Amino acid sequence: QVQLVESGGGLVQAGGSLRLSCAASGRTFSANGMGWFRQAPGKEREFVAAIRWSSGNTYYADSVKGRSTISRDNAKNTVYLQMDTLKPGDTAVYYCAGGSYSWSERNYNYWGQGTQVTVSS
Repeated sequence: QVQLVESGGGLVQAGGSLRLSCAASGRTFSANGMGWFRQAPGKEREFVAAIRWSSGNTYYADSVKGRSTISRDNAKNTVYLQMDTLKPGDTAVYYCAGGSYSWSERNYNYWGQGTQVTVSS
């Protein structure tokens, strides 16, 4: 059984920063990439960023490009999402996912429970 556990969400003022973490555990965890997605109230879940475990290649949604950085610690099976210059529009539940390095959630098999990020104006 594979588990992905997110942490680091919270309430922050616009212009502030947060760092989300996603720790992967389980007997086996076979994924070549990790992704972050988010879902705001009343909206569909959308892609935020992805990283390939082996190479560290990254890919970002235009909405967060230049403001967010995804990184990984292979030894700890942990992925991070550093978010800076946060805007109220970034308010959402953030999910990490494990699977094939991709922007599409259909390519991810494992999902965390989500962590709430709220940005006040």
